[in-house]
Amino acid sequence: MKNFGIDIWSNQNFLIENGEIKLNYKSMPSLYKITTEIRSQGVRGPIVLRFPHLIKKQIRTLYNYFEKAIKENSYQGGFQAVFPLKVNQYPAVINAITKQGQKYNYGLEAGSKAELVLAMTQIRDNAPIIVNGFKDEEMITLAFIAAHCGHDITVTIEGVNELETIIDVAAKSSLKVPKIGIRVRLHSSGSGIWAKSGGMDAKFGLTATEILEAVRLLKEVELLENLSMIHFHIGSQMTDIAPLKKALREAGNIYAELRMMGATSLQNINIGGGLAVEYNQHLKANSRNYSIDEFSSSVIFLLGEIMDAKGVKHPNIFTESGRFVVASHAVLIAPVLELFSQDYQEQLLDFKRSNPPLIEELRELNRLLNNTNCIEYLHDALDHIESLFTLFDLGYIDLQDRSNAEILVHNIIKKALYLKSSNPTNELEILQSKLQERYLINASIFQSLPDYWGLGQHFPVMPLHHLNTTPLRAASLWDITCDSDGEIEFDPKRPLYLHDINLDEEEYFLGFFNVGAYQETLGMQHNLFTHPNEFTIEIDEMGYTVTNTVESKNILEVLEDLGYDADEILNKLKKDLKRSVFITQKEKSDTLSQLELFLKQNGYLRTTK
Repeated sequence: MKNFGIDIWSNQNFLIENGEIKLNYKSMPSLYKITTEIRSQGVRGPIVLRFPHLIKKQIRTLYNYFEKAIKENSYQGGFQAVFPLKVNQYPAVINAITKQGQKYNYGLEAGSKAELVLAMTQIRDNAPIIVNGFKDEEMITLAFIAAHCGHDITVTIEGVNELETIIDVAAKSSLKVPKIGIRVRLHSSGSGIWAKSGGMDAKFGLTATEILEAVRLLKEVELLENLSMIHFHIGSQMTDIAPLKKALREAGNIYAELRMMGATSLQNINIGGGLAVEYNQHLKANSRNYSIDEFSSSVIFLLGEIMDAKGVKHPNIFTESGRFVVASHAVLIAPVLELFSQDYQEQLLDFKRSNPPLIEELRELNRLLNNTNCIEYLHDALDHIESLFTLFDLGYIDLQDRSNAEILVHNIIKKALYLKSSNPTNELEILQSKLQERYLINASIFQSLPDYWGLGQHFPVMPLHHLNTTPLRAASLWDITCDSDGEIEFDPKRPLYLHDINLDEEEYFLGFFNVGAYQETLGMQHNLFTHPNEFTIEIDEMGYTVTNTVESKNILEVLEDLGYDADEILNKLKKDLKRSVFITQKEKSDTLSQLELFLKQNGYLRTTK
């Protein structure tokens, strides 16, 4: 894995220079320097860095490629996009989306009452709002209120019963009726982890029979002119473009049929989300088989071809590609707290005045090892260790001899790896995998990378520094939760190699990339670890500015969220401390101050790291 696959997953957003990973934008600041500056203010534990310029870049890219495809294919409809709030509802994200998307009239999509209220209050100008998901009368009435307030809002019905509720609300109120969309249940399904969003057994959407019934009802109550959109979604993070093409043909023909049936106000096709992000760091494990160029061209060409064949006006095309827009903008940075090394340090060697002959030979192999003889000496060392294990089992050497042998052989393997790092043999690569190092990170996988824990979704990970030296330690990552699932295991098919670091002398930071979609909103407070501190980084030609700092919740706030009374907890702790007879009054006062300080910090480990 060359340069941690940065040329595969980073979309040229990052680069490596002078041994550090930097933003490939304007003054090109170093992530390591940003991190150390933030930590100099006393911040500990993991942090999330947000880069709003990457949201702007993705919105611009999405619109530019669709506009390019429209022009190249002489397509007569327009293009519009909305951001699904479920992908990331955090204020810093939504503020960046509405600000950076204002030029394009970029809209918002809501799937719940709370998200609809958020959309109504955060949308800029007359950008579109689309309402998806299951809805009751209250939620539908909220959409009526939004339309009455002047919002360009479309309510997508997920079943005929929702349409009946719209008709009821329209009949008993004087509020403006919003635009209506129909989510169609396609026969086509997607690809990848989330493929079950499509297909005939999908959770959402109307069948062909239900679509005809919906059109009949709309005609009956004279609301057919409000039908403006059909919508489909075949899955998030589509790995293969072929299922999308099939779905486009199916949905395009449904649209054309409805137009020919008299639904002349129908003018939009919403193709949902699914535009994939590259998460993998290895060429043989790419997350998608298409580019944004192919994606946009396929959508425009196929829908244009269908409409031309049926003599139907080209529809406007909507997308909800939220993952594509925000995944890249956030980076999780976690300090490494400890290395659970399997090869003991040389300073732990403790030789006797008289050592077994094989131990003495290992000492010589370790001392004389060089680039010319390292493979031969490695073979000798591996042969010696097997003999020494046998001697130990038979009682001919003691535990100290065995410890010395293990340390010497591990160091010989390690030295051979470094000496042959530019041209490793298959044998060395196998040994490298076996000689794994476990890196304990000050973070919670359940809180910050829940899709890894729940779905096996990989994320790009790499150190922020030391990138001018070759990492040789096969690495598995342990988080600080009290759960054995809080681990990113070493995978020979997707190997992660990190550096040998003396944590007593320096800090070592790992960056987890493309975490801006879903991870924060899905993160769980397992072991009551809360959301990390977050910082927005604004970059210009002169440098960068840290803005919009959002502190993570402290211990009392986390407990209060669960329904506990924070004052009651604090008072109980104070009372128990004051009752103690084992410390002086001054010690009680000092301890109480220390206790209050602990409770007003987050629950992540506060070591020197």
